[in-house]
Amino acid sequence: MTDAAVPVTQSRVEDFTARYLRSIGSQIEIQGDKWEVQIPEDAETDLPKGHFGLVCDTTEESDEGLKRLHPESPFFQEVLEDAADGALLGGVSIDASHTEMIIPDWLREADISVTDAEFVPYYDRQALAVLFRVSIETVSEYQREFLRGIAIDTRSGEILPNLDQTFLDLTEPGRDTILAHEMTTETERIGELVDASRKPLVEDIQPTIDETHQEASRAADTELEEYRQLQQQREEELDEKLDRLRSRIKELNATIDDSEQEDRVEALKERRDRKSEQEDIESELTELRQQRERGYPEQQREIRNRHALEVVVTPATVTEIECERGDAEFKLTNGEVKQTITVGYGSGVGVTEEISCDKCGQPLTGDRPLGAFKETLRCVECT
Repeated sequence: MTDAAVPVTQSRVEDFTARYLRSIGSQIEIQGDKWEVQIPEDAETDLPKGHFGLVCDTTEESDEGLKRLHPESPFFQEVLEDAADGALLGGVSIDASHTEMIIPDWLREADISVTDAEFVPYYDRQALAVLFRVSIETVSEYQREFLRGIAIDTRSGEILPNLDQTFLDLTEPGRDTILAHEMTTETERIGELVDASRKPLVEDIQPTIDETHQEASRAADTELEEYRQLQQQREEELDEKLDRLRSRIKELNATIDDSEQEDRVEALKERRDRKSEQEDIESELTELRQQRERGYPEQQREIRNRHALEVVVTPATVTEIECERGDAEFKLTNGEVKQTITVGYGSGVGVTEEISCDKCGQPLTGDRPLGAFKETLRCVECT
C-alpha cells in the first residue's frame, strides 16, 4: 500500500498549536522560530500554566529550558492530548465544490493528455479519518513519537489513500470552512474501523520502523563490541596476573627447598594461598574463554532485549467524513485519437475502482500507466 498514511507536517503542528493555545486564552508572541507563551492560571487545561518559551525546530531541549515544538516533540503530544480530551470525535462533509479533481497516477504518469475531467456525484458515502499517535521505543530509551492520519470507508473497510490528505488540507487555517455535523457511525463500528486501520497504517510506516530498528541494532552491536573488548581486556589482565603467580610459586618452591624451618613454614603458607588464587584465576579464565567461544550468549540476550523495539499505535482523534460518490469522466487525447473513459470516483478520494489492462489483466498503476485507449485500455507494457 502506497501513501495510505499521511504525516503531520511542521506547518500543521505550528498552526494547530497556535490556534489551540489561543482558544484556551493564552497569549502568544511569535518572533521567527521562537514563541513566547503565557497560559493563564485559570485556563481549563492540563498544560503547564504561566510563561514559557517555545522553539519551532527539531533540536534537543536546550539548557535555557525552552520547549520544542515539532511533530515528535513531547510538548506537541501534550497539546494534542489536551485538545483531544475535549474533542475526540467529530464529523465533516466534503463535496465536489471543496475539492479539485484527482487525476489517478496511471493517467498522470502516462504519455497521454487529459483535456478535461468531470465528476458526476450520485450518492453519499461515509469514511473515518483517524489520527494515530505512533510511539516507537525500546525498553531502555525513548526512540521516536509522531502522528499519522489514515482514512477508511465505514461500509467496506477499504483504505482511502487520498481522503486523509484532503481532510488535512481542508482543515488548514485560511481555507474555506467545511460543514461540520454530528457523528452517525455507531460506537462499536468506530472501534472496529479504528482497529482495522491499524495494520495498514503500520505497514505504511514500516520503513520508519525498520530505520529505527537498524539504529537500535547498531547501538546493540556497538554495546556488545564494547563488552567483548572489556572481556578481552579482562582475559589479558588475568593472563598477566597468572604469569606473575606462577613465577612467585616457583620462587616459593625454591625457598621451601633451601630455607630453614621457620622460613619454610611461611613459604608453605604463602604458596598455599597463591595456588588457591591461581585456581580461582584459571577457573575465571576458563569461563571467560568459554563465553567468548559461545559469543557471550547471556550478554547478547540482555543487550538485544534492552534494544528491542515496541511499536504502540494509539488513536488520538476520529473524524467522520461524508463524501460524494459517483462517476468521473476523463477526456483523453493522444495525437488524433480521442476518447472519454468513465470510472468510479469519490470527492476527496479520487478513482475508487481498480482499472486493469484489457490485454494482460494487470492493474494500471504509476509504474504501469495507461499506454493506449482506442477501443480497449492497454498498459504501456502492452502497447
